[in-house]
Amino acid sequence: MNGAQALIRTLVDAGVDVCFSNPGTSEMHFVAALDDVPEMRGVLTLFEGVATGAADGYARMTGGPAATLLHLGPGLGNGLANLHNARRGRAPLVNVVGDHARSHKRLDAPLESDIDAIAGTVSGWVRRSLSPADVAGDAAEAVAMAKKTGIATLILPADVSWEEGAEPAVPLNVRPRPHAAPALIERIAEVVATGEETVLFLGGDVLASPEGQLAAARVAAGTGVRLLAETFTARTARGGGLPHLNRLPYPPQLAIPALAGTKHLVLAGATAPVHFFGYPGLPGHPVPEDCTVHVLSQPGEDGVAAIEALAELAAPGAEPARQELERPELPSGPLNPRAMSAVIGALLPEDAIIVDEALTSGVGLTEMTSAGPRHDWLSLTGGAIGDGLPMSLGAAVACPDRPVIGIQGDGSAMYTISALWSFAREQADITTIICDNSSYAILQHELVNVGAATDGKRARQLLDLGGPALDFVSIAQGMGVPASRATTAEELAEQVRHALAEPGPHVVVATLR
Repeated sequence: MNGAQALIRTLVDAGVDVCFSNPGTSEMHFVAALDDVPEMRGVLTLFEGVATGAADGYARMTGGPAATLLHLGPGLGNGLANLHNARRGRAPLVNVVGDHARSHKRLDAPLESDIDAIAGTVSGWVRRSLSPADVAGDAAEAVAMAKKTGIATLILPADVSWEEGAEPAVPLNVRPRPHAAPALIERIAEVVATGEETVLFLGGDVLASPEGQLAAARVAAGTGVRLLAETFTARTARGGGLPHLNRLPYPPQLAIPALAGTKHLVLAGATAPVHFFGYPGLPGHPVPEDCTVHVLSQPGEDGVAAIEALAELAAPGAEPARQELERPELPSGPLNPRAMSAVIGALLPEDAIIVDEALTSGVGLTEMTSAGPRHDWLSLTGGAIGDGLPMSLGAAVACPDRPVIGIQGDGSAMYTISALWSFAREQADITTIICDNSSYAILQHELVNVGAATDGKRARQLLDLGGPALDFVSIAQGMGVPASRATTAEELAEQVRHALAEPGPHVVVATLR
């Protein structure tokens, strides 16, 4: 058995049976070995950022890692933006990055680069396999470390792939996530019982779990603390029967008032909030100076167990406030962001997965879907745009029996537009609504926020998408995905209904005005 065969067999035995790939010459023996280990599903993407973003979406929905197959340092570099998002969302993921044969590295070939250094910017664990005898054990450790640290990168020299003498390795045991100590739960219970203004700040596994959210709502009902969710979360369970959770607003001008007067900020699966950017005259975070921050559970710990224990101690017998199942009415007339959001809320199917990269076009989207049928919500955790389309692909591969709805800004769609080709190739059940306002609207807002507002023509040209206009219908159709354009709320509703009723991928372009 050669190194590549042993590597793939070890990955599959450890539960990693999907590999999002963009291979090159150094990875050809890995590609050939897929026929020897048919349990591994290879999903081809045309850009490495699609592979890494898809692995992110897959991990968010399964809780376990997918693999990526990337070509040398440049291929890994092409995937870095969405590896950054995966790292920020704490998604488990195993990168397999091919490298030159060991004897070839010293020649400084044109594609030679410092893969280890590049991988280290986004990985919690990096290993280079030095021989066929090592590769399977390295793979087993990569899977275990991905489950523990988030991203593990295994560098695979080409000759280690092709040389014989390798054997599969036994998967490694992974310790359960640590629990909060009883003494800590007791201290937090004392904090929430003070009657002082307290916010229970939710993130991570607490938001992903209906049980975690309901336990937090019990604490709120029994003690009067206020619940607030992280701005951008890896995965949030939502819908009728669950609590209504406000998110901390993104703009500092709104985030700071949202926490004003708070004396105690209790973190449950979340980290203390920080603004995405520094702005003239504003602090770097929205937490008041006289507020004490308490950690109930950190990311990587069992936050659901901690919040349930807190509810038992601080609010015994309390009943959580739940949203009644409710949909907005279908709108009519001109198509603007709120009308688009109402259409999505009115037509949202049961058990859907919403992938949100609407950015500035998502006005009203969370509000109008909050009490709808149960669904999961994936958002842009690291702020590196271009994750929406790839995440939709990964979510659809992970959950083929659930409809995926991607709400996608037009500018960010172009970062990874080739994902549509993979949608068609895999016949993934994804309905993508592209919010076409022909501008980088988020950057127009930021130009004002940082105090650089200008009426200059040259500055405006860097923030609009005109000249030529992007024809997303033709782009999608050219990659094998049926597509249509809606200019009114009625047209959007009709086209979304059709897309949701028909299997496979569809693109609906919502022309927003």
